[in-house]
Amino acid sequence: MNLADSLKRLLVGRKLASAQLGETLLPKRIALPVFASDALSSVAYAPDEILLTLSLAGLAGFAFSWPIAIAVGVVMAVVVLSYRQTVHAYPSGGGDYEVATVNVGADAGLVVASALLVDYVLTVAVSVSSGVQNAKAMIPLISGHEGPIAAVVIVLLMAMNLRGVRESGTAFAIPTYGFMVAVLGMVAWGLIRIFVLGDELRAPTADLGVVGDDFYSTMTGFALVALLARAFSSGCAALTGVEAISNGVPAFKEPKSRNAATTLALLGAVALSMLGGIIVLANLTGAKMIDERGGSYFTKNGVPVQGSHDTTMGQLASTVFDSFPPGFYFVITMTMIILILAANTAFNGFPVLGSILARDGYLPRALYTRGDRLAFSNGIMLLAGAAAVLVLIFNASVTALIQLYVVGVFVSFTVSQFGMMRHWTRHLRTERDPKVRATMTRSRIINGIGLTCTGTVLIIVLASKLLYGAYLAILAMAALYVVMKAIRRHYDNVAREVAFDPAEARTLPSRVRSVILVNDIDKPTMRAVNFARAARPNTIEAVTVGIDPDAVRRMRAEWEEQDLGVPLKVIASPYREVAAPFLNYIRGIRSGNPRDVVCVYLPEYIVGHWWERMLHNQTGLFLKARLNLMPGVMVTAVPYLLASGKHAIARAKRNPPAGWRRPSGRGSVLRGTHIDE
Repeated sequence: MNLADSLKRLLVGRKLASAQLGETLLPKRIALPVFASDALSSVAYAPDEILLTLSLAGLAGFAFSWPIAIAVGVVMAVVVLSYRQTVHAYPSGGGDYEVATVNVGADAGLVVASALLVDYVLTVAVSVSSGVQNAKAMIPLISGHEGPIAAVVIVLLMAMNLRGVRESGTAFAIPTYGFMVAVLGMVAWGLIRIFVLGDELRAPTADLGVVGDDFYSTMTGFALVALLARAFSSGCAALTGVEAISNGVPAFKEPKSRNAATTLALLGAVALSMLGGIIVLANLTGAKMIDERGGSYFTKNGVPVQGSHDTTMGQLASTVFDSFPPGFYFVITMTMIILILAANTAFNGFPVLGSILARDGYLPRALYTRGDRLAFSNGIMLLAGAAAVLVLIFNASVTALIQLYVVGVFVSFTVSQFGMMRHWTRHLRTERDPKVRATMTRSRIINGIGLTCTGTVLIIVLASKLLYGAYLAILAMAALYVVMKAIRRHYDNVAREVAFDPAEARTLPSRVRSVILVNDIDKPTMRAVNFARAARPNTIEAVTVGIDPDAVRRMRAEWEEQDLGVPLKVIASPYREVAAPFLNYIRGIRSGNPRDVVCVYLPEYIVGHWWERMLHNQTGLFLKARLNLMPGVMVTAVPYLLASGKHAIARAKRNPPAGWRRPSGRGSVLRGTHIDE
């Protein structure tokens, strides 16, 4: 096993055979942290976004935090109930994309797919950025370096997910459950201290005043509606990730649909409890946040105070556990970890959706295949790369990234609910069993309520966030939609072009002209000559490009002396080029008969080390690329094993990869063309 393989095995783990796919299926206790970590972690930053937006109205704006939290909770409950219908009706893992495609049409499915793909990228960017921001409460040195640190964290998450869903899920389960214990424990202990023990808990910002933006400070008419709509849309970030379970049903153990629906119910109950508890505790302790970019700021005794304070979670943890520092550090640590690991939901959803789209011809087919650990490795790496670029551009600013967020997920929510309505309506036309009809009718009512709620939220989100950055997400979705249509059109065109033609399949070439490129008279060249002769072409000739007249004369003399039975032709090259004269010669011998074939033989070295490749084959690679573009021309590489190549094969035989069966014949090593040595 070479160094590269050893490092890969160390990072990714041993290979898994396709027959071992069943071993990667998830029980509910592991599926909850794998697919629900995004939605659960959203409660760590959704309250922040609500309070940040309300701060634009000044101190009076915070009074609306609990009504907005209730509205967000109602929408979350409706969405969870709606998706329970989806996982039962469409257990194949297509989720919103499949629902929209089957019931509304292929274009609607692509709209949903583009929205989800963009949202998954933003999920990783926002989750990791929020985790880094929360980490500043414990590690102030992070300040000013948020972007690069977030990018490194994304790369680490990518490496963990490349090891497979089951293994990464097991690793993430403990911190996810730890976060649940931390938040619910903090809320419970805080409420006990306030209502049972009679303690007066005051957040660090409780005694500070807040001055907001002049436009919103009036809190009347349009300003009030606009502010509440914007705060509500920001709070709806708590709903992101709910749809991931519907995309991941195939990853559950049997019975898949029932386990997925149960996990959804658990997700909804826990997320609603945590979101409500944090908002209640923030109101009771007087925790506040300000949006410095929006123009709000803190005051003390009427005098402006520079700077902002910790996140809501940071303030509540320091307040509730003011006399128990380990409790504070436990809450902050778990919050930081879950926010980072929340990206794992996207690392499971994006590759699966990408694989389905690749199967349908809308994305490159490389995204369809599974890697060594039966994970969709190419999709995982693509997601990590896109998210890393985002956090570097926005320097891991949650406030900036959140404006791009939510739009995509509510587009998919709305179209999916509409598709489910059509699904139940279609089935009700043919179903005659009263019990089944009653179940379908109830499901249609639930999806109808879901459509109303998600559609309303989508309108609010678009109206309140469009000018603050949401238009960038919409442009990204539109661009992705156009790209996917173009990819599908390309695949369709290629399929038509290469479709099997019985008449053409039985048409043999009328003549085969073989040309051997000769650089020197040596063993690789002789092998190419013998191979070409064994193919019995109609005509055969060896060709060399004359750069050095003395070398050409010596080669002619030796060629005639060896009497190889193949004529040697010398192509003049006054400008000392090899590729251009040879390519022009091949074009010249091409006839107008489309059934004629020119077969070019290129002697090729097989080398055993990556650095040896740079010492050979440069002109040969260029010739291959150009010759492959010529109609009626075939390129045959004739390999010759160097000693280093033989050693590489011996190493591979001594250290075969796990699960590999030794094939007969030569192993796979690096090749270099025998040109321009």
